[in-house]
Amino acid sequence: MTDDGDGAIEARLSDREYVRPPAKFVGQANVSDPTVYDRFDEFPDGFEEYAELLDWDEPWDEVFDGSNPPFFEWFTGGKLNVSHNCIDRHLPERKNETALLWEGEDGDTQRISYLDLYREVNEMAAALRSIGVEEDDVVTLHLPMLPALPITMLACARIGAPHSEVFAGFSASALADRIDDAGSNVVVTVDGYYRRGDLLNHKQKADEAIEEADTDVDTLLVWSRHGADHLHEDVSLVEGRDVLVEELLDEHRRERVDPVSRDAEDPLFLMYTSGTTGAPKGCQHRTGGYLAYAAGTSKYVLDIKPEDTYWCAADIGWITGHSYIVYGPLALGTTSVMREGAPDHPHRGIVWEVAEKYDVDVFHTSPTAVRMFMKWGEEIPAEYDFDFRHLTTVGEPIQPEAWWWYHEHIGRGDAVIVDTWWQTETGGHLITNLPALADMKPGSAGKPAPGIQPAIYDDAGEPMDPGTGEAGNLVIERPWPGMLQTVYGDDERFIATYWERFSDTDSDDWTDWTYEAGDGAVQEEDGYFRILGRLDDVMNVAGHRLGTMELESAVAEVDDVAEAAVAARRDEQKGEVPDVYVTVRDGVEEGETVRERIVAAIEAEIGAFARPANVVFVDDLPKTRSGKIMRRLLENISNDDELGNTTTLRDPSVPERIREQVHGD
Repeated sequence: MTDDGDGAIEARLSDREYVRPPAKFVGQANVSDPTVYDRFDEFPDGFEEYAELLDWDEPWDEVFDGSNPPFFEWFTGGKLNVSHNCIDRHLPERKNETALLWEGEDGDTQRISYLDLYREVNEMAAALRSIGVEEDDVVTLHLPMLPALPITMLACARIGAPHSEVFAGFSASALADRIDDAGSNVVVTVDGYYRRGDLLNHKQKADEAIEEADTDVDTLLVWSRHGADHLHEDVSLVEGRDVLVEELLDEHRRERVDPVSRDAEDPLFLMYTSGTTGAPKGCQHRTGGYLAYAAGTSKYVLDIKPEDTYWCAADIGWITGHSYIVYGPLALGTTSVMREGAPDHPHRGIVWEVAEKYDVDVFHTSPTAVRMFMKWGEEIPAEYDFDFRHLTTVGEPIQPEAWWWYHEHIGRGDAVIVDTWWQTETGGHLITNLPALADMKPGSAGKPAPGIQPAIYDDAGEPMDPGTGEAGNLVIERPWPGMLQTVYGDDERFIATYWERFSDTDSDDWTDWTYEAGDGAVQEEDGYFRILGRLDDVMNVAGHRLGTMELESAVAEVDDVAEAAVAARRDEQKGEVPDVYVTVRDGVEEGETVRERIVAAIEAEIGAFARPANVVFVDDLPKTRSGKIMRRLLENISNDDELGNTTTLRDPSVPERIREQVHGD
């Protein structure tokens, strides 16, 4: 780390140092009145402030219905349409303003106005209806960062069909699992997209997934990256099943589809997330409460204004992209930037080149990306003339060193920074500072968002005293509008995963139900929360949540493998990476061939982003006397930490032998 001209950054790395938001930011902030917290503490009525940002077809009768915990309802009796709120209502004043700015990796660009978006979403909605998609049908999308993705999402919302977007990096098998869980008869994909200069054959995954899935997929809608006349050379269409979207749209040019008025509690989308068991969970998000919360936090936390150019450099395949690329920003009528491709292609300055080109005001990225930018050096962003008012981090805790680098070299010492803690399940930010109302604290997620009531509980389920700085289980003691409704098709799993541990599940009183986040955290004396990471068998790889069981299930597909266990290893750039510990079957020779099969199995079952950092062949795995694999010890070994107590193991010498194998004597 170099001196920044004002003294060494190293001298300011204490996570207890506070940084005041710049006065010029406070003067223009969407929220600068500290009584906002008092208003939202009037539960549940404070959350009406977010709902009032939207247009409602019919007003709500009741803000919150907690009569059937934990199946809470928000803005009951209210009706609205998400597509109308993100597009139609902006047309009188903003029809010629840009809704989406899209940058292709190959240099292709699109500037889509709100009027353009209105036309394209209407045509896609008409196209979906023409192939038989009806209200409440779940449509599975497997689309990368192309305009086709938000257009299809908003078209689904327009006709009341929940969408289930599957991250484009997921494999065919992962896509098949999600098609089956959602019961989707219609899947939407694209022929190809660019990644590091290569035009990938993306449709192949959908073809394989449909073949593998138990669900009968009647229609595969295929967008084309370069137009229907220029499909990827390796792509072919299956007669009677595959339909080119562009040809279908030609049949519906200029058609208008009235937005379906949806009940506030009708589902808007599913978003699958990893869990401690092998099967991903379909987090089901409602229409009214979710959109209100996404819009409200976009305005209050991200400080987005309609005249801004805002760039969240996440992927829409994850919840951050749903809430803070598509639904939140478009509900506010702002300009949202999307970019296809890798952040270092065609060169390592491409992010800052785009930021300069579009004069981006608000920039939103992950600590993983910040660490990557740090590694490349401050000389690269210094070459570009960008000027951010507001910076955000999301997806994992940010270390003070990375925070300061972000502040100095990306914010140039003049932008406010908010870190944010939230989850796929929460729909939006839960712990984060309102940027004009609290000092920034490097390394800390901040204070609770308005109306949110987090706490720290010990392992016995007892609340710990606030502000002690002691580590415990992060919980949320009071519901909020953005929270998931349930796990799709599995209410029992919803209760078992999020409520059972810290709630009185026999009670009909909603105040007896407490949401378990699954993260460890501490609350300091000043009220700020610091997130410690996952407490279950889920790791955070470059912002992607991966369950160890998912990885181990993929490894188990390799015939050479007798047993396998996956451990999370700390990584300076990605946060965590998976290490795979393997015993092979009798007669199998350990070595590169088996390692390659293991890596290939993980890439095939989950995706290349889940590729393990190391595959370690061992004679035995550390197990308790009952045969349970002690992954904690393997995690200690991967991170070169002290092993701790091994006396409960069947063979206490096993972890030490593995440690010596990995690290030497």
